[in-house]
Amino acid sequence: MEAYRGKLIGVMGDEDTVTGFLLAGVGQRGARGSNFMVVDSKTSVSDIENKFTELTERDDVAIVLINQHVANEIRHLVKQYKKLIPTVLEIPSKEHPYDPEKDEIMNE
Repeated sequence: MEAYRGKLIGVMGDEDTVTGFLLAGVGQRGARGSNFMVVDSKTSVSDIENKFTELTERDDVAIVLINQHVANEIRHLVKQYKKLIPTVLEIPSKEHPYDPEKDEIMNE
């Protein structure tokens, strides 16, 4: 467990979700950028793809929490992702209920 001490949680989602996690102390900005992304209707799919790839390739991130409706936008990347760490977990949002049939982890 010592190898995971000091690891970050990455968050990608709508404003309410990301704000909640930031208020809980999850957010961090530094030389490597931030460990979070607010996604709204103006956010491009390529921006979402780039942030997902960035977070899943960082060695200081242990978990990536992503709203399921955001994961649906990049489902092809989420399906291809097979590493254990960082673990990618799809979570519901206030406006979009969770559908376990779309969750890649639940379908494995």
